[in-house]
Amino acid sequence: MAKVHVFGKDNITTQPSLYLPNRVDAETLLELEKLLGGADNVAYMVEEVLLPAPAIMKKLASRRVLKFNFRNSNSKTLREKLLAIMQEGLDVIFVPGRPNSIIGCISDVPMPFMMQLAALHISPIPVFVGFYRENLRRAFSDSTPYDYISINIQPKLAPGPLTGERVMESWLDASADAYNRNPILDKSIARLLVEGMRHYSKSELIDGMDGSSLPYGKMLGVAMALARYLKDNVKEERLGIILPPGKAGVIANYACILAGIVPVNVNYTSSEAAFESIIRQSGIRHFVTARAFMTKLPQFPWPKGESILHIDKILKGIGMTKIASWVAFSKFAPMAVIARTFKLDARHGDDEAVLLFTSGSSGEPKGVALTHRMVLANVTQLLSRVDVPVGSRFLCSLPIFHSFGLTVTTILPPLYGFSMVSYPSPLEAKKLNELIEEYKCSLVVSTPTFARSMLRRAHSGTYKSVLYFVVGAEKLQKAVADEFAAKCNLEILEGYGLTETAPVCAVNLDRVESTPEQPYYVPGCKFGTVGQILPGVAVKLTDPDDDDKPLPLSEQGMIWLRGANVFRGYIGRDDLNATVFRDGWFKTGDLGTVDLNGFLTLGGRRSRFSKVGGEMVPHEVVENAIDAFVQVPEGFTGRAIAIVGVPDAQRGEALVMLSCVHQSQLTQALDEIRTHLVEQGIPRLWSPRDIIPVEAIPVLPTGKMDLRGCQILANEALGLDRN
Repeated sequence: MAKVHVFGKDNITTQPSLYLPNRVDAETLLELEKLLGGADNVAYMVEEVLLPAPAIMKKLASRRVLKFNFRNSNSKTLREKLLAIMQEGLDVIFVPGRPNSIIGCISDVPMPFMMQLAALHISPIPVFVGFYRENLRRAFSDSTPYDYISINIQPKLAPGPLTGERVMESWLDASADAYNRNPILDKSIARLLVEGMRHYSKSELIDGMDGSSLPYGKMLGVAMALARYLKDNVKEERLGIILPPGKAGVIANYACILAGIVPVNVNYTSSEAAFESIIRQSGIRHFVTARAFMTKLPQFPWPKGESILHIDKILKGIGMTKIASWVAFSKFAPMAVIARTFKLDARHGDDEAVLLFTSGSSGEPKGVALTHRMVLANVTQLLSRVDVPVGSRFLCSLPIFHSFGLTVTTILPPLYGFSMVSYPSPLEAKKLNELIEEYKCSLVVSTPTFARSMLRRAHSGTYKSVLYFVVGAEKLQKAVADEFAAKCNLEILEGYGLTETAPVCAVNLDRVESTPEQPYYVPGCKFGTVGQILPGVAVKLTDPDDDDKPLPLSEQGMIWLRGANVFRGYIGRDDLNATVFRDGWFKTGDLGTVDLNGFLTLGGRRSRFSKVGGEMVPHEVVENAIDAFVQVPEGFTGRAIAIVGVPDAQRGEALVMLSCVHQSQLTQALDEIRTHLVEQGIPRLWSPRDIIPVEAIPVLPTGKMDLRGCQILANEALGLDRN
């Protein structure tokens, strides 16, 4: 029998109420019944087609059960039956069945039921039920086995409209609290890395540059040798790392973590001003890199003198004999001895694990400290939803200074036994395709811009081994998704994350459809959204112009997030933190909506709106409409256009379009674009005022559009202030 933890008992009312769990099993149902005073005080509500599991139906055989058929009943009739039962003094528990769904979804209540339950106009008490394991794999589950059950009884909802949206918001809120209580999140990344690399010692990092491989068992010994050197020679809390994905970059990060030093992976495409800002904010004085990498980046403002630590030189100085002894130690020493030697548990939970800096797409980079809890929360959240077999290979080409490149393709693989296929650049599409095909990679992570370039150089069998091809950082165009499906028979999946959330918050996964046997389902993928909210992430929305005005999840508003994977503030920026945090919630700057299955749809960045003639105009909506219309030259793989807002004397602001594909006949092209937008139902006010020809749309190394670079190009072309 699993342990059962109950929270929110004070929310049980003395008056008969309708209780709405997101899911149940037989044990949960009996616990709820006991909390409400026993079988004589409770009735149950069951949908005849969406029946619960046989074990639950067996328990209900001797109970009072209200059965209804969704297709043959209406809300008014169902309401009258429910009220009659409640007038007898009985509480009613809605019993969710088991629809077709993927693992780890927030609820077993499909959207049609959420809508009908809302139409009852009976204020319910939401109950969030979560099944948890105290280990890394499937930390959150929706089926056996599990270590404990968390039952979270929420406050009764106030009467009013949009009950379904408010129930979903309540479930998400309780999910965040329940997930944060999991003891696994209090552990140390250092300990779990050692345990994972010892257990999966034959999994490996394959270097895509030369085809060489390094098993985790040996890599752990090399990381320990470097960690001992750093512990003896670097007396600092943080250490800069300037290395691409590959053996050196991965080992340097693991060594820092083992040594109790916070790695700061530096964006090696940064400007001198951005690099100086990173040094100033983080306080780092030494940097690990490699001589060969330095020669490839002569324009980078490399630090001078003894502040540079060459990893190749250090390992050579340690010597093969000493490294071999560390490999043997990592393999044969008892775990307790290794833990004492490296003080593996000295830093854990809410201690700082790594420090990243935002890309600076719209200004100065901001320092985001990721704690052990945040990183472990995010890797377990992902693996509670993504079904990847042990031994699978991940393509690791995103920079380690990118939050996804650090958490998902550097730290996650050895914890779960996945091998890594590394390549130092996400830009070389042809080579990446060759690596995916040669090593049969199961997971590929990219951006739509990089993915489109890969698609142009792919053939029908390139992605045959890929289980998940996930893109983020920018909007996925339907044309790109359709082309992937047609050319490679692959569904490309869009997700959403932020550096501040370690990073993933939502992701589309396997497609789920209805079947003749089970017409009701909770989808795993919904195009146009960035996917279903991950377990343990809470979402609320407010008016974009008023943080104090809450909005229902179905109405587009400012997205606020809360959860174990959400950071606690930018380092050294109390002024900024005061504007983006409120009562434990983080203001993302993104606009969006959430549906009754928990799918998040983005409406764009708040900063990517212009107030034109008093109307808020979303740049991305205009961009997407134009991007689907313009003719792109054969072989063109980058971004074609970008929309920017500029001052306008008559309308306050105006939109202008940067274009790589319009170099002449601009007036004619602008007229055609305006006509197209009107035909698409887009207001004439939203049309670009000017086309500005450019050689290339500025893009950051992460694949995101460089918003600040685009603004500078527009301002320069129009003779405006560059700032």
